[in-house]
Amino acid sequence: MEHKWEQIYTRLMKASLLARRDVKELLLSHPNLDLLLSKLESKNIKGILSQKLILETTEEINKEKEQINIGRTIAPINPRKIAPASRPHGLEHYDISQFDTNANDIDNEIEILFEITGNSTTEGRKEDINSFFNNRFQRISAMVRQQGLPNRPISISKLIQERRSRSGYNSSSTIIGMVNNPKHTKERNHFMFDLEDDGAEITCICYNEEENPNPIIKTGLMQDDVIAVTGSFVDDRDTFRVEEFHRPPLKRHHKKSSEIGISVAFLSDIHVGSKTFLEAQWTKMVEWFHNDPLAKTIKYLVLSGDVVDGVGIYPNQDKELAIKDFYKQYSKFAELLELLPEWVECILLPGNHDVVRPAEPQPALDPEIQSDYNSTTFVGNPCSFKLHGVDILAYHGKSIDDFVSMPEVSYAHPVEAMKEMLRRRHLAPTWGKKTPLSPEPEDNLIIGKIPDIFVTGHVHGHNCSDFKGTTLVCSSTWQDQTSYQRMLGFQPQPCILTVINLKTHASASIPFA
Repeated sequence: MEHKWEQIYTRLMKASLLARRDVKELLLSHPNLDLLLSKLESKNIKGILSQKLILETTEEINKEKEQINIGRTIAPINPRKIAPASRPHGLEHYDISQFDTNANDIDNEIEILFEITGNSTTEGRKEDINSFFNNRFQRISAMVRQQGLPNRPISISKLIQERRSRSGYNSSSTIIGMVNNPKHTKERNHFMFDLEDDGAEITCICYNEEENPNPIIKTGLMQDDVIAVTGSFVDDRDTFRVEEFHRPPLKRHHKKSSEIGISVAFLSDIHVGSKTFLEAQWTKMVEWFHNDPLAKTIKYLVLSGDVVDGVGIYPNQDKELAIKDFYKQYSKFAELLELLPEWVECILLPGNHDVVRPAEPQPALDPEIQSDYNSTTFVGNPCSFKLHGVDILAYHGKSIDDFVSMPEVSYAHPVEAMKEMLRRRHLAPTWGKKTPLSPEPEDNLIIGKIPDIFVTGHVHGHNCSDFKGTTLVCSSTWQDQTSYQRMLGFQPQPCILTVINLKTHASASIPFA
């Protein structure tokens, strides 16, 4: 029977039920509308008709039908095909045969390659800042030279001095420098920036040619990137026309594998102490750790920062805290980790909500906090380490807040920011924006060696994918949507445990929400 909305609305009004716009489509498309309306009338409920009430009443109707339709069922001639159940969040199924080693039988094998704890020497002086940037320039420019450049690079001051002899399309030159003031022009979307080395600075432009656009026109550059460019002067202008951009080489990476098939799991941004911490889902994960065959292979759990919500991190945070003392927050998290099986070793680095300095690289948590924890290795942020010979780079990911200024990067797709970090071989290139940096004598945020596994967190998303041979993991959070995220319309992807086997490099993403 076809129903008109006027008839439905009139019937609801007689039953003292007010139908809002959001339930209109639900009612018009309902397969048992007459039965639903009769059921609603019999409930004698008055007031606003919500979607929840419609769905609950529909479920009651379906249960009653199931009880009525009891009878003889003829078995099908063909046997029913057994298929794996669908998985929440659209996550892929995994093959358990690729996770075959019991972690309880294996000793820990963690080798820390770098982290800043105990090695920070900066005093924040001008000399420290100069040393910091000079070290970055020297190391990344050396990487750029490795890939082979069309010309032998010259200094910017020499380029300016020899401008006349290096003018015209047939006379190209190559220079290396640090990027300042990158921007697109309003007209025709050309890309302009200043390039600076230790002696001079020059304005560069890459024209937006429709027939053969340079990829940099689309992606842009970050402030303080180190790059090489090839081009020439055109006419009598002082602007250097860029024809080619050169970055550190990023070839296909051949990742190393462990000799034994144990696994490592990844989480981030637990935010214990927040009212939106998902403790029930944590309990569900603990039960899984003790009973699931895949969990038996997990030897390590990497926690990429913000394990607690902290105190005084942002205005009016206290209104959203269930635990308002940060020491008690860390004690609570220690209790939660104690629930995991004894064979699991945790590797914990800090984030911007943790009680460490905000400037990166950040040292490990204070020994007083560490004393509450068992089976946990505390490291700084970022940290480069090996697990059974496999190289892992773990970084909380605060600089993603700066990378989202690039056209191709967004909070919804944070893995694109991770790709950009690898392309420029730097975790946080920009000074003075949203990511505080510590001016150490050496720039410890340079990615000196391409890792086998690269993991971040911070943005409360989830991703596990391959990029040129490196496994990228954006670790999931254990916090529900916050009021701030709700205001921005951002939906997190909480309670997904990412598991990677160190021998086969097979991955599994396990949802608990």
